Amino acid sequence: MAEELFIPQTTSKQEIYDSLMPQLEALVKAEPDLIANLANISAVLKTAFGFLWVGFYLVKENELVLGPFQGPLACTRIAFGKGVCGTSWKEKQTLIVPDVDAFPGHIACSSASRSEIVVPVIHQDVVTMVLDVDSSELNAFDETDRLYLEKLAGELIAVHCL
Repeated sequence: MAEELFIPQTTSKQEIYDSLMPQLEALVKAEPDLIANLANISAVLKTAFGFLWVGFYLVKENELVLGPFQGPLACTRIAFGKGVCGTSWKEKQTLIVPDVDAFPGHIACSSASRSEIVVPVIHQDVVTMVLDVDSSELNAFDETDRLYLEKLAGELIAVHCL
C-alpha cells in the first residue's frame, strides 16, 4: 500500500470500514514486520474515525505491555483481568463499553476517554495482544465496530501466525 489512504466522505461507519479493510489487508500482507503493521493500523483507524486513542497492548510475561498506538499518553502495563483491556484478555472476548465510568475497575489512562472497545487477538486459544480503541464520546462503539475490528484481528493472525 502506498503512503496514501482513501477515506470516503460519508457518515456511514460501515462504508468507511468497507473502504478501509481492503487497504489495511493489503498493508498487512505487504509488510512482514508485526510492529510496523500495528503502528500503521493504529494510525489508519485514528485518522479515519477521529478516535481519541487507538493502539495495541501485547501480552508479555503475563501482563499487557503497551505497543504501537496513536493518541495521548497511555498506561504502560495492565494486569491480567484488570480494566477493560485486562478483562477482554481474561474473557477472550470483545468488550464494548458505552460508558467507561460505569465499568467496574476501569483504568483511566486518559480522563477524556468516555467509551471503549477492546478486541483480543487470539491464536490457538491464546490471547497474544488486544486492540484497544477509546472515544471521547459516550456510546461510540457498536456491532459494526465489533465485526470489522474482529475481522482485522483475524487478518493479523492469518498474516503473522501470532
